[in-house]
Amino acid sequence: MTTVIEVGLPARRYPIRIGTGLLDAAATWRDAIRGGHALIVSDSHVAPLYAQRLRDALARASGTPIHCEAVTLPAGEAHKDLDTASKVLDALAQLGATRDACVLALGGGMVGDIAGFAAACWMRGIDFVQFPTTLLAMVDSSVGGKTGVDHPSGKNLIGAFHQPRAVFADLDTLATLPGRELRAGLAEVVKTACIGDAGFFAWLEAHADALLARDVDALTHAIATCCRFKAGVVVRDEREAGERALLNFGHTFGHAIETETGYDTLLHGEAVAIGMLLAARLSIRLGMADEADAQRLQVLLERFGLPTTVPRGVDAGALFARMRLDKKNRADMLRLILWRGIGRAEIVDDVDPAAVRAVMQG
Repeated sequence: MTTVIEVGLPARRYPIRIGTGLLDAAATWRDAIRGGHALIVSDSHVAPLYAQRLRDALARASGTPIHCEAVTLPAGEAHKDLDTASKVLDALAQLGATRDACVLALGGGMVGDIAGFAAACWMRGIDFVQFPTTLLAMVDSSVGGKTGVDHPSGKNLIGAFHQPRAVFADLDTLATLPGRELRAGLAEVVKTACIGDAGFFAWLEAHADALLARDVDALTHAIATCCRFKAGVVVRDEREAGERALLNFGHTFGHAIETETGYDTLLHGEAVAIGMLLAARLSIRLGMADEADAQRLQVLLERFGLPTTVPRGVDAGALFARMRLDKKNRADMLRLILWRGIGRAEIVDDVDPAAVRAVMQG
């Protein structure tokens, strides 16, 4: 069974398909490739597992033959930079990709971000299709058109909004996902519940064991719920002029932690888990929320095996300096996504720096 969610932007619509067996079922995604050239972008973890399967499925598909090549990137957030993006651009040049070419992003969030960014840059924008293979990418980064790479000063500071032609989330790929990666993806699932769906938060509390056991029905429900929520936000605010910033709950803290630790200590979802709890505690300090909801959040994160404290040795002052460079900030004002309890997040401008430092030191 396949669940289909439509992202209906003013300029065009695109589908998000969630199901099993999608990689091999080229009939479901062949039409998303409009021209005669396709480049599969993957990384050293995912390519050996699925890249050839995707190429073989495309070769079997009916229609005009497509010249398909593949490029394999080094795995890991530490490689999400301009040098790695240039490898994709070089591969597009070698392929002879014209303006009707298509980039197929096969992997997790790092692959999707780089592949989408390269597609946005090549000839000022060519098609790309997302084939997310991690839970985190399925519920968050593959949807909405944010693409980009990191800079030494901060995460995702270089990028572009470039919507995919389609998203195909094959749940079979989660069978090979390491347990730590699955848990990191669950952090983004929790984030969706935190910012706008208290009922979904309660559902997660009731179905945590099923999700950790990779139950297909539970995963399908969780992924579809997150995608529907994010699709609705993206349709209303594609370029993050307002509401879409809520999707960054926990991310300002989390991105600062990732950058300060050199991207080799925590996975993105793990850093976001810590960031969400810091945001919840800051909300308490500012009189916006009570302790009970923060406690529920901590219990659920720990049940999913996620960290809830800043790694030892990370200086609060250094984290604060990183947060100052966050893209949501305006002028010298620190803008954060905080909450008034589970399901009620909001954008808060000009947050007191002393309160932020106190929470991080605590």
